Amino acid sequence: MRDQVRTADGRALMVERWGDPGGKPVFLLHGTPGSRLGPAPRGMVLYQRRVQLIAYDRPGYGGSDRHPGRTVADVAQEVATIADALGLDSFAVAGRSGGGPGALACAALLPDRVTRTAALVPLAPRDAEDLDWFDGMAASNVEEYTRAYDDPEEFAARLIPRAAGIRKDPRRLLEELRRELTENDRMIVADAGLRAMLLRNYREGVRTSAYGWIDDAIAFSGPWGFDPADIRCPVLIWHGELDVFSPVGHSRWLARRIPGAAATFDPAAAHFAALRALPGVLTWLLRDLPVPPLGEQLPA
Repeated sequence: MRDQVRTADGRALMVERWGDPGGKPVFLLHGTPGSRLGPAPRGMVLYQRRVQLIAYDRPGYGGSDRHPGRTVADVAQEVATIADALGLDSFAVAGRSGGGPGALACAALLPDRVTRTAALVPLAPRDAEDLDWFDGMAASNVEEYTRAYDDPEEFAARLIPRAAGIRKDPRRLLEELRRELTENDRMIVADAGLRAMLLRNYREGVRTSAYGWIDDAIAFSGPWGFDPADIRCPVLIWHGELDVFSPVGHSRWLARRIPGAAATFDPAAAHFAALRALPGVLTWLLRDLPVPPLGEQLPA
């Protein structure tokens, strides 16, 4: 099910829903670059669990209008706007990689609506105290985030033609990443079904422009607009210790900063292993959501 939701200032957000339309609502926030078509549990799995999974293109990606100057905190208002349009009072939120900071924004800024939040292989704030933000990060990401922070215009000028090439052939992005993938990640992205899903996701993400990707990197590099220490709902953080795209030190910092956060660190996993962890994370997220009146209830 596809919907277009308008923000208060008239921008369009493209929304996709899978699973049971009357099921427990869970927002899934995509990575960077990415789109609402990113990897997710199969529809049959969602129906069996009575889940309505909701994803949307962040501004500038796919079918969503750009929002210049957006911050990580703006994700919370976007999610609230979509939830209002769908008639949802409460919901859980999960974010993977570049979607992780937005999931934490929802937890911090929508305390009366978000039941539980999960952040898989997330980034921490660029200004986080006692964190070497670049420690363990792949050279390509160090360069990208450094340019986004030091000279956003030059960063955009470099990324626009790169995104145009990926739009024509999204396999280019996986080939670019391949040089820095760990063996664990190479095995995961070699799966034909998952690879096809990733390529569809990347193509849709840059279909209209590179600005979703550009604005993401700038937003992650600037002030987030909230403090993770203000989060009070249950939070689960999952990270593979071999991750070179968003290093595990970011999640260790977040786990210390967020009161009562539960954290899982897999010593044998890397970045894309979060896709395999998602079904288990989804089960954890469902615990505090209202149970639909029909069908089996999930165990507490």
